[in-house]
Amino acid sequence: MYIRCTCLSEPFIVRIPREVKAKMRRYKNVNWSEVARKAILERLAIEEAREGMLRASKEMDAIRMELLKSLGPTDYDSAEMIRYWRELRKQ
Repeated sequence: MYIRCTCLSEPFIVRIPREVKAKMRRYKNVNWSEVARKAILERLAIEEAREGMLRASKEMDAIRMELLKSLGPTDYDSAEMIRYWRELRKQ
């Protein structure tokens, strides 16, 4: 029976200083490949979230520019409105 695995991993080589490698050898119970894999996945999640925020920011800027073109500048002060609602909450 032959099972084909479509989830093959790709090799990834990382160079580290000899001192670090010597320290790693002391902890043979640690799966360093798994540690590196998890760190890479965590960083990818951070970068993807950052990318999404940048995309959202660009979309908000585009919407703002569209509104400025169609409606012109306004004297609306969002900080003033935030203060107003905070004061109402305190009461």
